[in-house]
Amino acid sequence: MLRNATLLLCLVCTAPAAAQRDSAARTVAIERVEIAGQRPMKEIGVQRTALDSAVLRDNISASLADALSSGSTIFIKSYGRATLSTASFRGTAPSHTQVTWNGMKVNSPMLGQVDFSLIPSYFIDDASIYHGASSVGITGGGLGGAITLATKAPEEPGLGLRYVQGIGSFTTFDEFLRLSYHGERWSSSTRVLVSTSENDFRYRNYDSKNFVTDENGQVIDNYYPLQRNRNGAFRDIHVMQELYHTTRGGDRLSLAAWYMDSHRGLALLTSDRNSTREKRNSQDERTLRAVGGWDRLRGGLKLSAKAGYTYSDLRYLMESDPDGQGNFSPITDARSRIHTFFAKAEAEYAPGEKWLFTANAAAHQHRVHSGDLSVIDATSGRRADTLYRQQRFELSAFAAVKWRPVPRLGLAADLRWELYGNRSTPIIPALFADWLLSRRGNVVVKASAARNYRFPTLNDLYFQPGGNPDLKPERGWTYDAGAETSLKGSGKSLHASVTAFDSRIDDWILWIETTKQGVYTPINVRRVHSYGVEAKLSAHATTAGGWRLAFDGNCAWTRSVNCGDKFSPADESVGKQLVYIPVWSAAFTARVAWRHWELSYKWNWYSERFTMSNNNLGVLGRVKPYFMSDISLEKGFELRWASLSLKGVVYNLLNEEYQSVLSRPMPRLNASFFIGITPKFRKR
Repeated sequence: MLRNATLLLCLVCTAPAAAQRDSAARTVAIERVEIAGQRPMKEIGVQRTALDSAVLRDNISASLADALSSGSTIFIKSYGRATLSTASFRGTAPSHTQVTWNGMKVNSPMLGQVDFSLIPSYFIDDASIYHGASSVGITGGGLGGAITLATKAPEEPGLGLRYVQGIGSFTTFDEFLRLSYHGERWSSSTRVLVSTSENDFRYRNYDSKNFVTDENGQVIDNYYPLQRNRNGAFRDIHVMQELYHTTRGGDRLSLAAWYMDSHRGLALLTSDRNSTREKRNSQDERTLRAVGGWDRLRGGLKLSAKAGYTYSDLRYLMESDPDGQGNFSPITDARSRIHTFFAKAEAEYAPGEKWLFTANAAAHQHRVHSGDLSVIDATSGRRADTLYRQQRFELSAFAAVKWRPVPRLGLAADLRWELYGNRSTPIIPALFADWLLSRRGNVVVKASAARNYRFPTLNDLYFQPGGNPDLKPERGWTYDAGAETSLKGSGKSLHASVTAFDSRIDDWILWIETTKQGVYTPINVRRVHSYGVEAKLSAHATTAGGWRLAFDGNCAWTRSVNCGDKFSPADESVGKQLVYIPVWSAAFTARVAWRHWELSYKWNWYSERFTMSNNNLGVLGRVKPYFMSDISLEKGFELRWASLSLKGVVYNLLNEEYQSVLSRPMPRLNASFFIGITPKFRKR
C-alpha cells in the first residue's frame, strides 16, 4: 500500500512538468493507462468475484439468491418464488458452499446449507465469492467455494434517511426504511424490511391433463390447464441495527444485530392432486444474529477480534383435512431450536512490501434440539421428542504467508486445521501463485491447489430415523488455473478472466433408501469428479455526452460426474452427471444511464438438469433448460427537500414457462413498481 501511494504521489508531482513539455504526449498517455497499481498481497492467486453494489441494490424485493444468479457463475436451485434457494459451486452440493456474515459462519449445523431467499440483498453492503481452493482462506468445508457477506458503516456524513415502497404482481408489497448517521466518532444504521405477498401467480400445469369430450362422452381433445399457485403466501420481516465507533486511538468497534421473522406457505406441487382445503404446509422461522468486532491497526500490524451469537427457531407444519371442512390436524409438526456461539481472533503483519503474514483462530459452539410434536408416545400419551438433542464444538486454526519476491510474481501458502467434536482434520494445505505475464493489458496468470474437508452435519449423524454416526468426512483436492486482464483508460475500463478447475471429492455423503420403506440413511458412497471452465467479462464506459454504459457477464461449463462404485446392483449412477447440476449456465447484465435515467436488462440461462441419478431422459427425469429476461427503467428527481426515484421492473419479460426444481412452478410475466424517497438534511 505504501508503495502504491509513493508511485501515485510521483505521478501527481511529475504530471505538470510533463504537460508543459509535451501536451500531445500527455493525451496519449491517458489513453494508454492500463495498470491501476500493485496487485493486493491478499489477492495473490485468489479466484474471487465481488458482487457489484448495483446488483445488490437492484430493488428491495430481490434476495441474495437473485443477486448471485445474475452476478456470478453459481447455480441457484430455487424451489419456487420466496421458497428455499440454495447455491452450488462448480458441480458440488449446497452444503459444500460455506457462507459467513461479518466473519461468522451462518450455515445451518443441521443441514449444512443456507437459504439465500431469506437474505435480502438490501441488507448486505459487501458480498464476495471465493471459488474452489480460495475458500480455504475463509473457512473450512468449502469444497465448492465460500461466500462472504458483510455490512459497512454509512459513508455519507450526517443524518440520512431512505424509504422505498414497492408494489408488485400477485398482491405483493415491499417496504424498506433505512435511518443512518455518520459522525466523526460514531456511526449508526437501522434497516427495516417488510415483504408480503399472496404469491398466487398463474402457471400452466404440465403435470396435469384435462380432456375434452363430445356429447357422447368421447374424448376429442386435451389440454394442460392454467392453475394458480396454491398455498404460497408469505410474510417476511427483517430488522438490522448497526453501531460503529472509532476511538481517539484509532481502534474500530462495531456491532451488528439482525432479526428475521418469516412465515411462508409451502406451495403444493404441480403433481399434487390435493386442494388447499385438504392439505397445507407452512414453514416459520425466527432468527437472531449478532456480531461484535474490534479492529486495531498500528503500522504493519493489524489485530481484530469478533464474538457473535445466533438463535434460530424453526417450525415445519404439515396439516390435512380429508373432509375439507376446515378441521385441520397436524401430520407433521417439526420444531428445531439452534443456538450458536462464535468467537474469532485474527492478526495480520506486513513487515515490508514483500511479505504478509496472517493467522486466526475461530470457535463455534452449536446446540440443537429437534423434535416432532405431532408424534404421541404410546405409553405416556405425551408428545414425543422423536428426533435428537445434540451439541457440537468446532474449532479452527489458520495461518497464511504471502510473498512477492519481485513485482511480477506472487506466492502464497495457507494452512488450516479443524476440530469437529472429537474428530479433527489433518493439516489442510493450499498453495497459490500469480504472475504478471504482460504489463501491456495487465495480464495476470493464476494457479492454485488445495485440499479440503467437510464434516457431516448433525442431521447426517443423528437424525431419527436414519442418522449414521459412523460417517466419515468428505475430502478432496481442488486445482485452479486461469488468466485475467484489466484495462483502464479515460472514462472506460475492461476486465476479463477465464479459469479452468478440476476437483475430486471422496466419501461424498448420499442419503439412500434403506430396506425399511420410507426410511433413508446417509452413507459415504460416492467419488465425484468435477471439472469445467468459468469465464467473466465486465466493461464500463462514460461518453463525452454523459452516457454511462456498463456490461457484466459470466458463463460456465461444468461436468460433475459420479466416479464411485455401485452401492447396489441396480445403481446406474456411475459415470453420470449429478442431479440438478447444469452443464451450461450463463448470465449478463447491461445498464445504460443518462442524467437521471437508467435502463437495465438482465438475462440468465441454464441448460437442462437431470433429476435422476441415472440421467433418465423421461418426462420426470430432467428439468428443461430455460432462460430469463428482466428489464427495468428508473427515473430520478432532484427536489429542494428530497431526492425521488421511480422504478418499474418487468420480470420474465418473454413470459417463459419454466421450473428450477421438478414440479415446483415459477411465475410467468409479472411486474413491480418502486418509489424511493431520500430527504435532504442540512450537512454541517
